[in-house]
Amino acid sequence: MGNKINTIDLFAGCGGLLEGFEQEGSFNTLACIEWEKAPCENLIKRLETRWKYKNAQSKVIRFDIQRTHELFDGYNDNEYGSHNGLDSLVKKQKVQIIIGGPPCQAYSLAGRIQDANGMKDDYRNYLFESYIAVVNKYKPSFFVFENVQGMLSAVPDGTPIVDKIKQSFEKAGYAVIDNFKESMFDLTEFGIPQNRKRLIILGVNKKIYKEKGNKIIEEFYKTIMPSLKTSKTTVSGTIGDLPKLYPVEDEFKLYGKKYSHSFKSNEIIKNHFPRFHSKRDIEIFRMLANDIADGTNMYTDISKLKQLYQDVTGKSSNVHKYYVLRSNSQSNTIAAHLYKDGLRHIHPDPDQMRSITVREAARLQTFDDDYEFIGGTMQQYKMIGNAVPPKFSLVLAKALKTIINKYGLGC
Repeated sequence: MGNKINTIDLFAGCGGLLEGFEQEGSFNTLACIEWEKAPCENLIKRLETRWKYKNAQSKVIRFDIQRTHELFDGYNDNEYGSHNGLDSLVKKQKVQIIIGGPPCQAYSLAGRIQDANGMKDDYRNYLFESYIAVVNKYKPSFFVFENVQGMLSAVPDGTPIVDKIKQSFEKAGYAVIDNFKESMFDLTEFGIPQNRKRLIILGVNKKIYKEKGNKIIEEFYKTIMPSLKTSKTTVSGTIGDLPKLYPVEDEFKLYGKKYSHSFKSNEIIKNHFPRFHSKRDIEIFRMLANDIADGTNMYTDISKLKQLYQDVTGKSSNVHKYYVLRSNSQSNTIAAHLYKDGLRHIHPDPDQMRSITVREAARLQTFDDDYEFIGGTMQQYKMIGNAVPPKFSLVLAKALKTIINKYGLGC
């Protein structure tokens, strides 16, 4: 790998962060840590086929990051199989950057609304401690810690979680931004075609950069990242060219799976298959998409959408269940919830009367079409929703490369 910059990806998922760093071209992935099986399988395939890593099977460690000693030293486990451990991959190489974002469900506002105890008992509130344990072990020059806006207001045990995280990073010897509110980015400003706001905490090793640490932090947030902003992109500009999938008169089965919409097997565009919808949902999708398309806008009000859902299902919901994507604007957030249903991601074309496909979700997340997602469809939606948009990850990789070009790696 020559003089490439060594990275470790924690909570890697299917590789949204990894994609951007690999695309930038200056980084070498030493290892990826992820505990769920489906994302690991996708990550291995992607590392092998797109990024040409010969040892992808060992680079992707499927394990519970909370069991840090075994993660470092190796394990033989009934659930996760066996591995020689992270140390066996790192060996004597210097880990220069650690990237990753602990699962966001415990911090997300939607999660707290729907959980009886506001997610206060959720173990994921403290997964940042495992992230810091890996940072402490390898002492990289930099780390990139990604999470949701809801982290700013999460108080699981009486102390704001951001205070705990900030103190832990500083104790580990890293300069970070003073006010985490100023670390929030609107991803639409970086060409991501969906409304998605994320916190990006850059950590700078104070032992390596000494008094320059705070200067680097200031440059990253106030100069470098703003310089990488670009024009906004729309839903139609992102998914409008994909093959159209129309409802059929009679439902049909193919390989044991039921379909309500027609499609053609497309060897060029992978993962573009419609999910099954009932006649009732198809009619609702048509009505809602037409309501936007013809400018009536009767159902743009949240209370009206909640009432509609209650009227047609007999159930009530804290979160409005229906949402039509706006063709000439950005999508709402592509979330992991898509694996449960697609009611909040209805295609804007009134004639197609359906929710978005896996490929459409992937495009709105800015995954390249050559990323073929494997495994069950629900798992594909979930891992795409959980990912960092690769196009934004590429921005982060470029920003870090700019810093490294100016200040060096110091090690």
